[in-house]
Parts: sequence; structure tokens; C-alpha cells
Amino acid sequence: MPELSRSQLAVYGAVAVAVLLLGARAIRAEGNSAAPPPSFERGGGELSVEVGGGSDVVVHVAGAVARPGVYRLPAGARVTDAVRRAGGLRRGALPEAINLAARLADGQQVAVPRRGPAGAPTAAGGVAAEGPISLGTATVEQLEEIDGIGPVTAGRIVEYRDGQGGLGSVEELDEVSGIGPATMESLRARLQP
Repeated sequence: MPELSRSQLAVYGAVAVAVLLLGARAIRAEGNSAAPPPSFERGGGELSVEVGGGSDVVVHVAGAVARPGVYRLPAGARVTDAVRRAGGLRRGALPEAINLAARLADGQQVAVPRRGPAGAPTAAGGVAAEGPISLGTATVEQLEEIDGIGPVTAGRIVEYRDGQGGLGSVEELDEVSGIGPATMESLRARLQP
């Protein structure tokens, strides 16, 4: 077998690196839904933690979907994209109870409720009614159950959330007209992002 020159070795090495990079990219694009492990950097006496890239959102999809779990999606993705990534709706799901067109926010939970006996909706994943309500999917009726929230304020919250394309934290509701400090305390106690 003839001996390879340095330039031939460099070309073969470059091709091998390109193939490896393309393969890694293809594997990631096939739906690797797990978030990459955090990377730790030590610099200037501080420890900084970086989790994933800035262009993705990580959401928890729960309830009446085929594969509930935590998924990474591109920024700007919609609730319908998260449901599709989780394998789609299961039999008995109530997609009309959530806003499938809402933009996803990082850290959001998408809870797809199920039909209960006689077609009544049940809490996603069997969560008790007195447990925290998902801010990303809360209905006006669910918000009205919170102390200090009436139908008008509940409507404003849903309108604000949908207008923003979702919310990343309960604190963002401070921008909604009619919500004061006491109401914010009630909301923090009953809502989860």
C-alpha cells in the first residue's frame, strides 16, 4: 500500500471531521429531546452555569399526550409543536381546552387535559383541583377559583398571556391591569409557570 503524503492526510482528516459533524447534527435533529447537560465555567473567581443555547426553549408536556416529558424546541415554537413532539394527543384529550396557537416560553408546562366521566374535563396528569394551575394553559374558569380573581381579571390575564405568546413566570402578571400586591400573592400560591 502506497504511503500517503501530508497533504493527503490533511484532506482525509478534514473530510472525517466534516462527516462527524454532519452525523452529530443529524442525530440531534432527529428529535433528541433531552436537554444537554449544563456546562460549568470558572473564570474571574465566579462559577457560571450555562444550560443549552439561547435560541431554544425547554418545555414540559404533560397530560393526555403519547409521550409526556421535557422537550427542547426552537424559539418561537407553538403549543401545537410541543404536543406534536410529545407524540400527539391521546384518545380522550381535550385540545380545545388549551391554546394550541400560543407561543412557548422557556420553562413552561403544557398540560393537555383529558375528558372525564360524561365528557367533563379532568386535570392533566391526574393533578388535584387544589394543586397549582399551569399559567400556560389556565382557563378563565380556573383562574376565577383563585382568591381575589373575578371574571374580568381572569379574562385580562388570559388575554395578556395569549397576547404575549405565553409567560415564563407568574411575576409577569404584575403588568395586568387590576392585579395588586395581594392578588399577586394569591397568584404565586396557586399558579406555576
